[in-house]
Amino acid sequence: MESPLARSEANPDEEGPGSAESSGGGSKVYHERQRMQFCLLHALNNLMQEKESFTRADLDGISENLALTDPNKDKWTPLSLIWKPHHNALTGNYDVNVLIAALEARKKKVVWHDHRKGASSIDLDAEALAGLMINVPVRRFRGLWSGRHWVAIRSVNGVWFNLDSDLSSAKQFQGKEELIVFLDSVLSQGGELMIVLQDE
Repeated sequence: MESPLARSEANPDEEGPGSAESSGGGSKVYHERQRMQFCLLHALNNLMQEKESFTRADLDGISENLALTDPNKDKWTPLSLIWKPHHNALTGNYDVNVLIAALEARKKKVVWHDHRKGASSIDLDAEALAGLMINVPVRRFRGLWSGRHWVAIRSVNGVWFNLDSDLSSAKQFQGKEELIVFLDSVLSQGGELMIVLQDE
């Protein structure tokens, strides 16, 4: 199975939200494509399965609010107006604090998965489970640029999908065992895994 860490040459500027038809009961699966460094925006919309569930303005507003309480604000430089503490003002590239605040505003709770434990320790059948978010290291432009990439993984009508915005369409897992192998591969290669739960 292909690991998201192995995809170093995906086109970061290819854009366009779309949907893929799943074989799990013929249900529609919403899948948003990558544009610039807005992978967190796309991952959140893919997780919520709704176009513009979050917008760039929403995430920018969350970032600005977080910056107001930044304890290191007195150490900012003029470049901090572009490379802000929680996102890049030009390209996006939001951090985990924006992810957590955005999902908490939608009555979701984000729990970090202990990478020392295997993915099999996650209860994929939990009623409160809304999905998974992974953050993986990536290389682009033939290895000249390295960074990290947000990916949503979720079940739609009982079928699990990789909703990576770098993929041309949503990729269905052929069962929970394949998903667990995929997640263990992500963890073994430096990825971070966050469990998203309903918090009502």
